[in-house]
Amino acid sequence: MKAIVHERYGPPEVLRLRDVEMPEVPNNGLLVRVQASSVNPVDWHLMTGMPFIVRLVAGVRRPKDIRLGSDFAGTVEAVGTAVERFRPGDRVFGAKGDAFAEYICVEEDWAVAAMPANVTFEQAGTVGVAAITALQGLRDKGRVEVGQKVLINGHPGVWVHSRYR
Repeated sequence: MKAIVHERYGPPEVLRLRDVEMPEVPNNGLLVRVQASSVNPVDWHLMTGMPFIVRLVAGVRRPKDIRLGSDFAGTVEAVGTAVERFRPGDRVFGAKGDAFAEYICVEEDWAVAAMPANVTFEQAGTVGVAAITALQGLRDKGRVEVGQKVLINGHPGVWVHSRYR
């Protein structure tokens, strides 16, 4: 299968499309055909190796794990023998390393959920880490409550006025 890899730290130009081994489905896992994935700050830090402290975990001179990607959305292709909540054909989304690939394996009790019918793969593929971070910022740190107004900066120079729901 194909995956985006980086064999050294640096700018996006270090990324390459390569053939890698297909993941094996563990007893409690799902094999997901990735339909959409998005880049988030975790991916950027792992790709660049910055701040330098990232390298203490990811590899000092070069990445230990050459695959990137956290947020994903896709279709379950196969399930392990112990999986109870999902079946082949289910649409799922979540956060799991190595998501910049044609297929990933994720454990059933990890960060994976069924996709709502009215959500596209592209929409769900942006939810994982970024949405959880935004939710924690608004709900936990900002203590925003229903009825309060929130200003969201979605792009430099673009300001959107929205209501927290």
